Amino acid sequence: MAKTLYKVTFFNAGKIYELYARHVGSGALWGFTEVGELVFDVHDGVVIDPTEERLRDEFGNTRVLHLPMQSIVRIEEVERKGQSAIRDAATGERVVTPFPLPAKPR
Repeated sequence: MAKTLYKVTFFNAGKIYELYARHVGSGALWGFTEVGELVFDVHDGVVIDPTEERLRDEFGNTRVLHLPMQSIVRIEEVERKGQSAIRDAATGERVVTPFPLPAKPR
């Protein structure tokens, strides 16, 4: 039997994050939801999705996220993994922070 997969949508620092996880439950910390066993696409070589790579860089070594209940927008049980995303909370458009550019010479 396949393990249950959840799509977790939550608000963080003015952005809406969409992550996939195998474990979601109420935590020992009152008012927090535990999100564990995060699922990321694994690609070798060329970066196909910069958002997925940014999320993997940010959360790749995370064993369990403890999210405040009021920051969670939605938790869905899904059959298969879709594309993880970071969206602007005001517009809903996908957002990936660009690499810093060098300063312009004077």
